[in-house]
Parts: sequence; structure tokens; C-alpha cells
Amino acid sequence: MHMATKDKLDALRLPELQARFKEVVGEATKSPNRKFLIRRIDEALAKKAEAKPRGRFKELSVEELRAKYVEVVGRPSGSSSKPYLVWKIREAEKGHVPVGPRTSRRREGEPTDMRILPLRLEARVVDKMDDAWRERDIPNRMEFFRRALGHYLKHLGASDAARAFEQEA
Repeated sequence: MHMATKDKLDALRLPELQARFKEVVGEATKSPNRKFLIRRIDEALAKKAEAKPRGRFKELSVEELRAKYVEVVGRPSGSSSKPYLVWKIREAEKGHVPVGPRTSRRREGEPTDMRILPLRLEARVVDKMDDAWRERDIPNRMEFFRRALGHYLKHLGASDAARAFEQEA
């Protein structure tokens, strides 16, 4: 706290200090503890001082920052955090983050419309299953599942669905 401010607060009578507390902190108090009141006033003033936005982005709203983000980074952001958007824009301008659309993780020739199916099995069952497909020289677990599903669908009489798995192999 600035000494002049502390001296001014120390010079106030208790009712005046309580009124100043309400004005700065925003809460009414009946506390007779002068040190407490002065400390809380100091904390509130410090918080207000550091909360002032600065720099060229201080006046921009989140939507305006998102638009600037698209302009600078080259892809949209779903973030609603002003500090993050400002940081990311500045980092992109400095060349510290990649700009432009994200490269796809898709491999060449891999179909684009893929779905992931959840499968939960006990560890001992998975261990036995893995031993079985490895003994039969099947290249990996995914290929094992594809063949097994195709075989089962054929057994059920769903020939069209089974053929889709034959094409995968």
C-alpha cells in the first residue's frame, strides 16, 4: 500500500473508515478492527488497480477477439477466455504458434466417415483373445475383430453386412 494512502486511512475516525470500507469494498461492516478494515481496503484497491485492461485489445469483446483470432491464426476458436485469445493472437503474430487450418490426422486412403465402437472386456479375456489371434498369424487386434464380425454376420445370415467386412480385409 502507498504510505500516503495508509496514513490517510489511519487518520480517519472509525465511522469514516467503515464508510470508506463500504465505498471501496462494496460491503457494509460494523467491524471495530481498524487494521482489518485498512487491510481489506488496500486489497480491494490493489485488485481494482490490476484489473484495468491494457494494450490494444483492452476494448475488444470476446466476439471481436474471436474474429481477430480467425484473422490472425486462420482457424476459429471456441474459447471464451479473453486472456487466452489475446495471448494466442500475440503468439501467432510473433510466429510462435502454427497458423492456418489444422492438418488432418487422417491417413491417406483412409475413409473419412469412421466410427469408434466401445468395447469393454475383462483383462484376462483380452489376454486370452490376444493369444488366440497371435497364434493364427492375424496381423493385429483390429483385423481380428473385423474378421470375427464378418464371420459372425455371415453366420447370422446378414450376407450384405458380412461382405462389407470382407472388403476391409
